Amino acid sequence: MTEMEARANETLGIDEQAEDRAFDRSLRPARFEDFVGQERIKDNLRVFVEAARRRGDPIDHTLFCGPPGLGKTTLALILAGERGVTLHSASGPAIEHKGQLAALLTKLEPNDVLFIDEIHRLNATVEENLYTAVEDFRIDIVNGDGPYAQTLQLPLSPFTLVGATTRTGLLTNPMLSRFGYVARLDYYPEDALRTIIERSARLLNFAITAEAAQELARRSRGTPRISNRLLRRSRDFAEVLSDGKLDAETAREGLTRLDVDDAGLDQMDRRYLTVIIDHYDGGPVGIETLAAALSEPRDTLEDVYEPYLLQRGLLARTARGRVATRHAFEHLGKKQPAGEQSGLF
Repeated sequence: MTEMEARANETLGIDEQAEDRAFDRSLRPARFEDFVGQERIKDNLRVFVEAARRRGDPIDHTLFCGPPGLGKTTLALILAGERGVTLHSASGPAIEHKGQLAALLTKLEPNDVLFIDEIHRLNATVEENLYTAVEDFRIDIVNGDGPYAQTLQLPLSPFTLVGATTRTGLLTNPMLSRFGYVARLDYYPEDALRTIIERSARLLNFAITAEAAQELARRSRGTPRISNRLLRRSRDFAEVLSDGKLDAETAREGLTRLDVDDAGLDQMDRRYLTVIIDHYDGGPVGIETLAAALSEPRDTLEDVYEPYLLQRGLLARTARGRVATRHAFEHLGKKQPAGEQSGLF
């Protein structure tokens, strides 16, 4: 492959990712009534929004945590919309110094929502300056150097900090304690995912049978983002290979061609488990070794792939490393070696 072709493929990949994000935004619900699933969290947020509206106060600082694609950003948008205020978005790694933080905070109007995605990746200096902002609604600016330095206290409008993180354990205790409500988003049951798929199909004016929606939901890894992505790809197969309506047979054929199996595992999931089983006799094996073997960053394995494998009982984390469970051997059609692993898992 020439360098020009490589750049072209990279550009196509970036364009496709941007198109997927635009597609997700077009299907994103704007009200609690349209948001499917996470009922306990949704009911609590309704109460908090109504109480804040009656008092004329900002909503209490809120943290959404859980694996990617479960609706953390969507809930932040709904929270601001239901409260009738503006949402200002930022990413933790993008706020590199306190000057950028001050610029974000000083443009907030009363009761506005500041949403920080991947908040666990804030650097220490920015995080420390955020403490006074969320508690006292002020930020300290140091002017000058040495003995002539002066600390200026810049008042801020009362606001709501909404954080999102895929790794709650990396948040410092001082940061975690600033949130009045911590909501852990769980994987969605198949019925909720089917409802989401049917709603997305209606918004797209796309005909889909109940059986096809159930098939997509079963293979969506409990994640709405994946449901919508599979729906989009399946729509392509239905338009080209069928009469434009997605039935169960076309859905199964499309999912097979996308390498998504009956349990929702894709090619990378199966490769992850296969490396543990074939190369290391089912484990245990360290995460750094797996990252090197799979040519994937450790964070990607821990945040994207492992949560679902753990939830499905296909993977176990031990003090000595990762271990493929009996269910993983059975799912991949592998024979489990006799020994300690088979007795434990």
